[in-house]
Amino acid sequence: MRAQLLISALPILGAQGIRILQSNDDGWAELYIRSLNDALNAAGHDVVLSAPAENKSGSGSTDIEPSARTSACEYNSCPANSGPIGTNATNTRLNWVNSFPVTSARYGIDTIGPPFWNGAAPELVVSGPNVGGNLWLQVPFSGTVGVAVFASKERGIPALAFSGADDTRNAWNVTPVPASSTVYAQLATQLTDAVIKSGTPYLPDDTFLNVNFPSVSGDCTDPTKFKWVLSRINPGILSDKDVVTCGTDRLPTETSVIDAGSCQISVSVGDSNDKTTAAADKQAVVLQKLGSMLTCIES
Repeated sequence: MRAQLLISALPILGAQGIRILQSNDDGWAELYIRSLNDALNAAGHDVVLSAPAENKSGSGSTDIEPSARTSACEYNSCPANSGPIGTNATNTRLNWVNSFPVTSARYGIDTIGPPFWNGAAPELVVSGPNVGGNLWLQVPFSGTVGVAVFASKERGIPALAFSGADDTRNAWNVTPVPASSTVYAQLATQLTDAVIKSGTPYLPDDTFLNVNFPSVSGDCTDPTKFKWVLSRINPGILSDKDVVTCGTDRLPTETSVIDAGSCQISVSVGDSNDKTTAAADKQAVVLQKLGSMLTCIES
């Protein structure tokens, strides 16, 4: 039986910069994805962003070829009549695709990203943070999760899907920047770096991490106060046993982690084939990789 170590959210040192493709389902000009883009770049990663031209939340794994825009992108972030895909005029690593999240990720992986990486594919796909949580019944319909599932299942690229409970939408250039956007970006970068530092392969085949942040409020405004809890997406009433940790063979659901408060973050190992919880042997790999930053749930 293995007990997880209780360690606060401290910076992960020594993570090597890698090629990262960013996407989401809230749109390329949404503040959360831009704050994370800044944080990942500041951490030394080679990042290309390819996301929908506008909010496409709830579109799951829909993938349809992009069509030419006739109106401006959300938040006036691209002009009308600007084609099916486009780029930021001053930073060509920021790109939009006029279609669904999975389509934007596909274009990013296959078409937009490789020219920046000498023809190579991304080493990791990071989706989100979503504006609002993606817990249990929301997971199959989430475009944020859809991106991660596409990357891992269809392209064999490890993927992380981040979501944050604070669900106020903001444009990329809003001032002042809300604390939630900054804190979520810092936390997502911390976990990304921890996954990278754990070494390749970053995740087991056909899995993704579904990560849900609680609200940034009260005592939970300092990134060092947050705690990471290994969880499961769906209740395990009819499921096989989970990896043994914290004295039990049944992980808490991500919903129970978020509902418990105490600045706890749920980290679920998802199965890319059905968007439910991955098997215990794959959970065990992630537990071994991230065990030093995980804690048992506090109720």
